Amino acid sequence: MSNSRPDRRERRSPGRRTARAPGPAPAARRSVITGIGVIAPNGIGADVFWKSTHEGISVLDRVSREGCERLPLKVGGEVRDLEPATLVEERFLVQTDRFTHFAMAAADLALADARLGRADYADSPFSVGVVTASGSGGGEFGQRELQALWGKSSRFVGPYQSIAWFYAASTGQISIRGGFKGPCGVVCSDEAGGLDVFAHAAGAIERGTDAMIAGSAEAPLAPYSVVCQLGYEDLSTSDDPTRAYRPFTADACGFVPAEGGAMLVVEEESAALLRGARPRAWLAGHAATFTGPSRWPESREGLARAIQGALRSARCAPEEVDVVFADALGVPAADRAEALAITDALGAHGRRVPVTAPKTGIGRAYCGGPVLDVAAAVMAMEHGVVPPTPNVFDVCHDIDVVTGKARRAPLRTALVLSRGLMGSNSALVLRSAAPDGAP
Repeated sequence: MSNSRPDRRERRSPGRRTARAPGPAPAARRSVITGIGVIAPNGIGADVFWKSTHEGISVLDRVSREGCERLPLKVGGEVRDLEPATLVEERFLVQTDRFTHFAMAAADLALADARLGRADYADSPFSVGVVTASGSGGGEFGQRELQALWGKSSRFVGPYQSIAWFYAASTGQISIRGGFKGPCGVVCSDEAGGLDVFAHAAGAIERGTDAMIAGSAEAPLAPYSVVCQLGYEDLSTSDDPTRAYRPFTADACGFVPAEGGAMLVVEEESAALLRGARPRAWLAGHAATFTGPSRWPESREGLARAIQGALRSARCAPEEVDVVFADALGVPAADRAEALAITDALGAHGRRVPVTAPKTGIGRAYCGGPVLDVAAAVMAMEHGVVPPTPNVFDVCHDIDVVTGKARRAPLRTALVLSRGLMGSNSALVLRSAAPDGAP
């Protein structure tokens, strides 16, 4: 995802000169983030989310969802005290799953933050698109309808069963509800899809789209969804919220899942400035690789190559990276591979650069998790603060994990990392919108 066009060599026939159109080359279309909307276990809205993240508050707790009481998964990150009806209209609620409720609400918050309203694109609805990532779709809605099918009859199955579970439902509903007719899509590339959506958004903008609503939200804590996850060997079944998810430590015993996520407004910079929007950061570079399911030692090379590719795309030297938002799976082999990948890709700087994983306080929201990291990275650069890694203290790897409390630092460039349980690796480079990276 480069924000500058690659060089194209002209192909010439022998003895023939190729004419070139007069005038300067077209300027690159730079993608900037102008709005952030968050629905997370530690807060609704970007400001509340950032306050909790900055303070290192952990909200991990016993899973309280009905039907999960006797399942081996004991700890998770739940979005509590949120009544979807207060954020989404009834006609959309009845035809969508909880993961889409989160995505629609987050999209509304992001649009409000960007001050991008219908009047801004009423005459050009094809200039705005939507791209989301999804790991499993709407498990809660599907479970309810299947129970009705087997417990009663097909007459009790609603017509929306055919679409509500679908992994593309959030993209579809956001675009329909908002009247967005530009390029729309869904990324299914494992948890790393939460970063890959930004490459797709930037690509659409490079090709002429003015704005993209991009991100992901997940709702994996319904009983059926939890049972599916029990097949993951890397899932933590600890019943202690303070010890269930502790990556980069000798006590690491897996990860805990979470629900929620974030949606961001990504715009072409000149179009955003023309309507008076404030760029909060810009998408500088992205790269992705694939190393296979749970092959954590091999993910070292795959993640390192993704980091190197993202840096090349961003034209960023390793020593320019000011903070790393780690994937932080919480599995010893995976943690070791990530720590080594950071130092492989960044060299000696990889041992000095601050590394953080705020998700240890809320859990891993699958595709929604990396988007929450992007949101946190943008606000970290704005405030000049590296948030801490909750519940982590005794780091056993040769990287500088920020623990205990936040650390003040001038932040101009952030590197966000993500890996999926099925083997996807992704890296995203963000640059501060402020010239000096100061808050």
